Amino acid sequence: MAFKIASSPHLSRRFQTSTLMQRVLLCALPGVAVQCFFFGWGTLIQLAIAISVALLCEAGVLALRKRPIINTLKDNSALLTALFIGIAVPPLAPWWLTLLGAMFAIIIVKHLYGGLGHNIFNPAMAAYVMLLISFPVQMTSWVAPSTLASYQPDLLASLLLIFLGGSQVDIAAYKLGFDGIAMATPLDTLKTDLSMGLTSTESLTKSIFSDGFGIGWFWVNMAYLAGGLLMIKLKLIRWHISVGLLGALFICASVGFMLNPDTHAGPLFHWFSGATMLAAFFIATDPVTAATSVRGRLIFGGLIGLLVYVIRTYGGYPDAYAFAILLANLCAPFIDHYIKPRAYGHRARS
Repeated sequence: MAFKIASSPHLSRRFQTSTLMQRVLLCALPGVAVQCFFFGWGTLIQLAIAISVALLCEAGVLALRKRPIINTLKDNSALLTALFIGIAVPPLAPWWLTLLGAMFAIIIVKHLYGGLGHNIFNPAMAAYVMLLISFPVQMTSWVAPSTLASYQPDLLASLLLIFLGGSQVDIAAYKLGFDGIAMATPLDTLKTDLSMGLTSTESLTKSIFSDGFGIGWFWVNMAYLAGGLLMIKLKLIRWHISVGLLGALFICASVGFMLNPDTHAGPLFHWFSGATMLAAFFIATDPVTAATSVRGRLIFGGLIGLLVYVIRTYGGYPDAYAFAILLANLCAPFIDHYIKPRAYGHRARS
């Protein structure tokens, strides 16, 4: 009998990059579908723009770098980056916003650092922050959920608004709820109300909230949670970052709520608002820009959860995940350096 010796890593299952990215994309589809249901055709149009631009930019840069184009495009990494950009941009945002975001993510954040596996920041989150800082009005102009919207634009109306614009009256109509009040995201609504002296209980009585959660956003987060749990089940990601992120956010929100429930939302509100589940399972778990060891991943996720709560509560950006993830990306090498697993056969220093 021959005794076979193989080099590390000793994995029970192996995924090619293209297969891994493809399955992550499939697991994200339930969340995308629910998001389209509540926010209309605009989400699909933004996804189409982001995917087209990302693939063209990827091919163009690869040609300039004299790298194989077709085989590299098949790894689906540009497609996944485009997906995150497309669902992060408001559904009726102008087309050039998504175009700039996709170009920045692929050309600057990804390939300027050497391509897949070499970037130090998550490309989609870096692009989102660039857009949010540069175009704050367009990036915070979300439409009302379908169950609250005064008007629900069909495919043609969405195309006209995104590519050709429209009168301010027409655009505003799609951003209004049935009570004629301008819609913002639930996190933005709560933060604005607290700054105006309202309590969290008073704010949560507004039409955009139902049973303490944002209408539409709760189900969007539930769908991404289901997709994230499926990824863990399929061993596409490890659970440590997601648990660290959600655990830290839950603890911080619980402490804040117990200290002053009038000015702090509860932990479940933070869990099921904004991009929490999308970030916890699909974005923060990016293996290139995250910590690598088991303890390091738990610390990395916990750091994101802590930063999200601090920025949401005391900062000027209601959702905060893009900023928190980029800051944690900066800390990932530091975490890996000081949280090294002990080499087998070596005694730890006392």
